Amino acid sequence: MDKNSFVYLDPPYHPISESANFTGYVQGGWNMFDQVRLREACDDLTKRGIKFLLSNSASSFIKEQYQEYNISLVRAIRAINVDAGKRGEIDEVLIRNYE
Repeated sequence: MDKNSFVYLDPPYHPISESANFTGYVQGGWNMFDQVRLREACDDLTKRGIKFLLSNSASSFIKEQYQEYNISLVRAIRAINVDAGKRGEIDEVLIRNYE
């Protein structure tokens, strides 16, 4: 990749509660250590001058991990949830290393 590259990242979202801990994208799950490794990869992209945009949950952990980056809060609609009462809009973040 060179400085003209652009990377979009859409990892398994960090859970915002214990009951919202869906990690089924990969065998063995996706945990906070994977989230830290992903942020470190974003740090590497930034050092190399490569722009990225990442989406994730609006959890405190994620906001702390990416506090050095531009974070925008967005509302997303979720139609799937085991509890029908919890379907609807949720907060997510878009994180980027550019203006």
